Amino acid sequence: MKKKLLIAFVLLFQISFSKPITETQKLAATCKVWGFLKYYHPNVTDGSKNWDEQLFQILPKVEEAQTSEAFSQVIENWIVSLGEIKKQENVKTKKEYFDKNFDLSWFNKNELFSKSLSKKLKFIEENRIQDKQYYVDFKLDGGMPLQFKNEVKYTEFKWEDKKMRLLALFRYWNYIEYFFPYKYQMDENWDKVLTEMLPRFYAPESEKDFVLAMREISIKLNDTHASTQMPQLFEYFGDKFIPADVSFIDEKAIVVSLKNDSLAKVSDIKIGDVFTRVNGKTIAELLKENRKYVEGSNEPSILKNAYWTIFNGKSDAVEVEFIRNGKSEVKSIKRYKYQNLKIQFPDREKWKILEGNIGYVNYDALDESDVPALISALNNTSAIIFDNRERPHDVMYAISDWLNPEPKEFVKFLDPDVNYPGRYLWRNETLKCGKNNPEYYKGKVIVLINEKAVSHAEFNAMSLQTAPKVKIIGSQTGGADGANYGFPIIKGFYTSFTCYGVFYPNKKETQRIGIVPDIEVKPTILGIQQGKDEVLERAILFAKNGK
Repeated sequence: MKKKLLIAFVLLFQISFSKPITETQKLAATCKVWGFLKYYHPNVTDGSKNWDEQLFQILPKVEEAQTSEAFSQVIENWIVSLGEIKKQENVKTKKEYFDKNFDLSWFNKNELFSKSLSKKLKFIEENRIQDKQYYVDFKLDGGMPLQFKNEVKYTEFKWEDKKMRLLALFRYWNYIEYFFPYKYQMDENWDKVLTEMLPRFYAPESEKDFVLAMREISIKLNDTHASTQMPQLFEYFGDKFIPADVSFIDEKAIVVSLKNDSLAKVSDIKIGDVFTRVNGKTIAELLKENRKYVEGSNEPSILKNAYWTIFNGKSDAVEVEFIRNGKSEVKSIKRYKYQNLKIQFPDREKWKILEGNIGYVNYDALDESDVPALISALNNTSAIIFDNRERPHDVMYAISDWLNPEPKEFVKFLDPDVNYPGRYLWRNETLKCGKNNPEYYKGKVIVLINEKAVSHAEFNAMSLQTAPKVKIIGSQTGGADGANYGFPIIKGFYTSFTCYGVFYPNKKETQRIGIVPDIEVKPTILGIQQGKDEVLERAILFAKNGK
């Protein structure tokens, strides 16, 4: 009797410590291990294995594992099959790392991992690849510094194929896990994103559900550079546009410009019209419903990029409720395919002198070859307003040479250490602009910014901030500074994200925060309707009275 009780007790003990595990738990852990081995294990990072095929072979075994013990054994056997790793004595480094993105504590915290498996993973970290990586590279040679390379390029991608859907997710999740410099600034924890999104990859409700999941996971980076493009988006959201540009203010969409005067006239669209509903839904409802598909580091960026989810469609017309001259009406406005819009881009003066001897520069229209003539024309003005609300050309250094009496540090970079993935290093030099110039510009320097100033425009604003008498006027910029790296995840899905960090010389962040104005000014509905440029008007006022 005692023997039977003892056996029963042992069985009960084993069952209690062999709890069933979920599909999501197993696949999340597999994703992390697969990515870790891809970028750390010397016998994988050398390119000697078909790493996609290794995943396809391990997935059925993972699926069969019903307990944490069984799962751990599957993963341990897999690691052993990759071959022996030689212990390295000189892997330790004295490098000063930026480690806000780095966390391999999951080796020991995952409830699916045995102590033996955790130990194996730690050993791989300590004896990781020290040579050139097969699947990733980062080099500063004038091109795009980050490169994901040697990925298998499949001639077709069938969404019904579970293993291919998981491959797409596993590739992307690990790209971000190890090589997105601003992961630590995301609203959601990246591990939690994996477990949240996984069911839509291993068991999507439909092709649309899967495709939109591919879009949504990239939006979770909270990076204005980050989004995933695929042909199906036009099918789901429509490929026809209204012939007007809008800004979202106070949960309304106001027309700020016309893409084509003639087409706008057909639907009687005028600058200053305020759209309050689209196809019966309020602008606020549509923004809330669609923001998960809209890229943006901050709220102004999201609002700037949301227009297509509100106004695009497949039909030739859309019903809108709008306000004009205080009167609310409902009407249908026509939509057009992009190529049929025949967008009219107005000619803009490169510079001019405003009343009060104030210079004004359209920064996006200026070329480096124009700078000598610009200096000659504006050098004796009392102030210069640099309109940095669109993407400027590469004139930053030439302008800084004029504005500064001496070289000034203006930016510090953060780069990934590809031999210790997930860890980052400050680039050795802090970049400078300007030169020794006793004939530098002596007047006030005013820089206009808003949410359209993204990436290069923000970098440009940072250089202008080094001028002796500078004032930034406007509103929060796009908050995505650093090179925008675009690449395919898998056939039919093209994505991008910011691939290195950009900070002020004192290591103050710009990502998501953007360039902070000294004087905040935002356009108003009334100002737009009255044809005013309220940001420029405020800049002129400051140029005149210094307030």
